[in-house]
Amino acid sequence: MSSIAAMTFEPPLIPGRLIKRYKRFLSDIELSNGEHITAHCPNPGSMKSCQPENAPVWVSKSDNPKRKLAYTWELVMAQERLTLVNTNRANGIVEEGIRGGVVEELREFASLRREVKVGDKSRIDMMLETDDGPCYVEVKNVTLDDGPKRAAFPDSVTARGTKHLHELMGLVDQGHRAVLLFCCSRADTEIIRPADEIDPTYGAALREAGAHGVELLAYACDMDTVEVRLSRRIDIELP
Repeated sequence: MSSIAAMTFEPPLIPGRLIKRYKRFLSDIELSNGEHITAHCPNPGSMKSCQPENAPVWVSKSDNPKRKLAYTWELVMAQERLTLVNTNRANGIVEEGIRGGVVEELREFASLRREVKVGDKSRIDMMLETDDGPCYVEVKNVTLDDGPKRAAFPDSVTARGTKHLHELMGLVDQGHRAVLLFCCSRADTEIIRPADEIDPTYGAALREAGAHGVELLAYACDMDTVEVRLSRRIDIELP
């Protein structure tokens, strides 16, 4: 895979198999050398389609002595598709894609800042400074399997995600450009849709946001166990 506009795993990932995920943020894994570890699972969702028993997984290891858990679960092979489960990686992948010119809708900007404060208590994932003023971008990592070449979001009820949509609509009301970008972290995906059967409130808010002027974008990732990169725009289906 080309390393252009890519997020590279450094140091290299360690392979293993999933024993179980529990308490949302913990996962027991058997490494390829037979060692059993407990790894941090940085994904607050249900991971409904990402945790089959004995699934091949890949973890990273930190040398930070202050960390309670040295290992972090990064990737899983599920439904014969490699999937990035570490949601903390999505913003970096999208930033690399924007800076590398992959996101055609967001090519013209002078600077990019992460975690920009909006209002008294909220933050938006990114702000791009453009000749026409600021452009605010909120990123959502998509991992839920929805059949061949399809994915859906969210995989659990997300009041926080709905709140972000209303904040983006508020920015549009202030005259700003606002974008919701789905980072689809399931390999080979061509279409994503709102998972109305899981969170109908989010689905309704997504449609409202699109009608309100929030730009809805979805980009797929190409990935292997060395790197992940944003690769191409895909369709959002709003039935």
